[in-house]
Amino acid sequence: MNRLSSAARRAVFAPLDTEARVEAVARRLGDAIVLGLLVDGEQLPGESDLAGQLGVATVTLRESLMALRQQGLVATRRGRGGGTFVRAPADTLNERLTQRLLAHTVEELRDLADHYAAVAGGIARLAAERADSPDLDAPRRSLQDFADAQDPTARARIDGRLHVELAAAAQSARLTREEIRLQTEIGPLLSLPFADDEAHGTADRQHRQLLDAIGAADPARARGVAEEHIHGGVRRLIELRLKGARAS
Repeated sequence: MNRLSSAARRAVFAPLDTEARVEAVARRLGDAIVLGLLVDGEQLPGESDLAGQLGVATVTLRESLMALRQQGLVATRRGRGGGTFVRAPADTLNERLTQRLLAHTVEELRDLADHYAAVAGGIARLAAERADSPDLDAPRRSLQDFADAQDPTARARIDGRLHVELAAAAQSARLTREEIRLQTEIGPLLSLPFADDEAHGTADRQHRQLLDAIGAADPARARGVAEEHIHGGVRRLIELRLKGARAS
């Protein structure tokens, strides 16, 4: 069970920069679970600690956890060894993503891709300029996990984790939070083609090229690979969207 690096986890549990409503807290944690950033069986911090990290009142956090329990995303155990634990909905992820894809128009997907490519390119450039070799240990582990993954759902989760780890390697808390936000909006959709082994292989090659460019401290090449990775994924995604529209 590979977990996020400490830098990426800090972004997941960073204080909310919006009004600290129950819905906002539940969405932040729920998105992290659905994306696989918080893994199945992982124990969340204690209520007082987690509320402090997120910058919300304990009562707000408790209501948010209650909403997540109702969604089946967390479970609470009492007694020794108890706490709140993640329950990752692996069996429903693909269905959720397919419905989300069909809700987008082609124009919206292209616009999202333009924004995401710009952010991903900036992250890659900064990572190439700032990351030391130890900063890339977590992305390299995720890189190998992605290459080895046979299940499309696992591929989707690992891909999201890899991109968040790369954002953390760029050493920008704001960009890491933006990467997580974009992952919830379009990142998981880009993983839908991973059921196809060819698409998985293409993504794997691009991941390796990206890590190679960052490791070689080549900002221009890293940015170019990152942008092409996003735009290429969206082209495949639009094909799926059009097929889904015709089928329905």
